Amino acid sequence: AAGALPEEERCSVERADASLTFPRFLQRFAFSRPVIIRGATDNAVFRALCTREKLLAAFGERPVRLSTANTYSYRKVDVPFQEYVEHLLRPQDPAALGSDTLYFFGDNNFTEWGPLFQQYVPPPFLIPGTKGAYSFGIAGSGSGVPFHWHGPGYSEVIFGRKVRAEPSGEGRSRKSSPPDSPVFQRWFLYPPDKAPHFHPNETTLAWLRHTYPKLPPEERPLECTIRPGEVLYFPDRWWHATLNLDTSVFISTFLG
Repeated sequence: AAGALPEEERCSVERADASLTFPRFLQRFAFSRPVIIRGATDNAVFRALCTREKLLAAFGERPVRLSTANTYSYRKVDVPFQEYVEHLLRPQDPAALGSDTLYFFGDNNFTEWGPLFQQYVPPPFLIPGTKGAYSFGIAGSGSGVPFHWHGPGYSEVIFGRKVRAEPSGEGRSRKSSPPDSPVFQRWFLYPPDKAPHFHPNETTLAWLRHTYPKLPPEERPLECTIRPGEVLYFPDRWWHATLNLDTSVFISTFLG
């Protein structure tokens, strides 16, 4: 079974280190394939501000806008951040539809959250003619964004991990609260000309349990674990989905 393989053997996304130059990034990755860049930035200061205790102290009474975890239509719900963390930030119900799953990602108030984002060190490379826009989020174990696509961007997990879940639903019973130690992240990606098989109102966890095990090798996505100190770059119009095994604090930089 694929789940029995070590993480590195399951990784099919190329890695590069801080020696990657901008011309090389443009030539090899920017318009053609994803890449994980290791050691290009240091976000220790930002990470220290993203513990459960500090986030609640700074933003607990402020409203946040939650989105549903489906692909094409999004219901929005506004709640105080503390209510989200203490009552809604819980493990994903494997039977729930995406339209019934709420999580906090994007829709950030840059006036209120701006001082936090100013401490984030963004990925090193912009595509010519673009600017970076941040989307910050916190989501419970087993949650994630189902397959979708948009413009190019980067993603980095600050706390928690996004990994490929096994069909048994490993990790669903873990307590869901912003953790205070960094672990890993996992993504699933398909190129623009290879649309994945999925239902737009199916959560990533449900897709992993029901569809992924039946895929022949040639139809499986690119996938990889992202470690602390690494960022994942994905090109324009690449399909991608995520899954949080642990409760995760994460930030994306969208280029547009």
